[in-house]
Amino acid sequence: MSESTTGTCKGACGCAAASPPVAAGVAAGAARFRSTFRVDDMDCPSEEHLVRMALDGHTQALAFDLMARSVTVWHSLPVDDVEARIARLGMGAERLDSGPADGLPAAPATDAAAERRALSWLLAINAVMFVIEGLAGWWAESTGLLADGLDMFADAAVYGVALYAVGRGAALQLRAAHLAGWLQLALGIGLFGRVIHHVLYGSATLATAMMGISALALAANLGCMALIARHRNGGAHMKASYIFTANDALANVGVIVAGLLVAWLGHPWPDWVIGSLIGVVVVGGAVRILRMGRGE
Repeated sequence: MSESTTGTCKGACGCAAASPPVAAGVAAGAARFRSTFRVDDMDCPSEEHLVRMALDGHTQALAFDLMARSVTVWHSLPVDDVEARIARLGMGAERLDSGPADGLPAAPATDAAAERRALSWLLAINAVMFVIEGLAGWWAESTGLLADGLDMFADAAVYGVALYAVGRGAALQLRAAHLAGWLQLALGIGLFGRVIHHVLYGSATLATAMMGISALALAANLGCMALIARHRNGGAHMKASYIFTANDALANVGVIVAGLLVAWLGHPWPDWVIGSLIGVVVVGGAVRILRMGRGE
């Protein structure tokens, strides 16, 4: 279980989904309650980061168990208020238990400088792959590559917001997240426009480019996992890192398979399908980001 008494994430555990260090505010006063919630769609550390931001400044401590998709919150606010803040993200918020708090979890020692360097590398890798896949997707007339590049942008945005947020207040952190969310949403809508254009007017999709560039993206994701593994403890975190990276790599494999089908069938429709599927996931992530802070 990843624990924090400062609201600061302890690192990342998946290239596509990091649990990066963020400057989260801690509510004043002692924690009166300890509540645990199941968040059904919190299946990667990027979404852990969204939950942290949604609760920023309103809790005394947080502890995440991403394998169980749950978060334990030490808080003085009414439990209904905490549940509502999580629910606004649209990822689900099932209250598992709630009762009096018996102290706070111990904060483990961390190497913040090393984690920041790792986070910077993750941002750079994802940003570079976003550009490569975006350009290659446009040249190869592949919506699958464009969508996979957009997925890389979504990851880079999470890392970038986390780096920007260090040492800054919750308001600036939320503003930066919303800016990234709007840009991600705009790119996602543009992707669907490209899919529609290809369906209506056809496309000369290059299957070999789809497979080659996606294989490069897959290698980048595996490299991210190797990088992150040095900054996570063993046990559930290490197991989770492989699961999350496998989930992210699934999009890469999907584009490779779509490329094989395009080459075999001689028609680009598999590319349109995989591009649309990845696009739905990325746009859904943008909507979750934009939901943060609503109603406050």
